[in-house]
Amino acid sequence: MTYVVIDNCIACKYTDCVEVCPVDCFYEGENMLVIHPDECIDCGVCEPECPADAIRPDTEPDMEKWVEFNRKYSEEWPVIITKKDPLPEAEERDGETDKVTKYFSEKPGEGG
Repeated sequence: MTYVVIDNCIACKYTDCVEVCPVDCFYEGENMLVIHPDECIDCGVCEPECPADAIRPDTEPDMEKWVEFNRKYSEEWPVIITKKDPLPEAEERDGETDKVTKYFSEKPGEGG
């Protein structure tokens, strides 16, 4: 099992999760985070820290696409270990549907 970040992180990018991760397996894109599924140790401490409820175990239904999504971008984006402010539109976008189509950016974040 591993944990993955799903679409509710897009356009929110809360980073509360990165500070509790014992193995630094979060990676930062321009407007979301991902978890490297091969680095995650399945401890689950990140899941309750996410205000947007955007971290899920890969054992939930239909998570295969998110495992591959997280794998792809974690290999392209820089690692993030320090909490940052969420995106300005985070509260407004939290819970919105179809965020991958509307807002997702493949550009890397700054990391750090």
